[in-house]
Amino acid sequence: MAALPVYPWRLAPDGLATLRQLLARGLRPGGQDVVAQIERPRRRRGPLVAYLYEIDKAKPVRPMTPARWAALAKANTARRTCPECERDAGYVIPASLGMCVPCAYPDDEQRAA
Repeated sequence: MAALPVYPWRLAPDGLATLRQLLARGLRPGGQDVVAQIERPRRRRGPLVAYLYEIDKAKPVRPMTPARWAALAKANTARRTCPECERDAGYVIPASLGMCVPCAYPDDEQRAA
């Protein structure tokens, strides 16, 4: 496998874009391979790397269908539903807790009342 060309930050040639830049234009990579990468240096860690795709080969983003909207709504509802009390918490339940805050810290709720 050949090595990818590496460009410094903000110096990528015209006609190439990152995934976020493609999405901002309403495009997606569409199965094409990464053609290059850009690197942004950082002081204490390794450089940030972004992969570049050819804009000419990009395809339009697929539109959301009613079934996809319904699936997304169902997934977001599941992320807000507490598995302990089975209520909608009104926020996305933190993965670190695995349950809503009142269920995770019942003593704090009693003290506040």
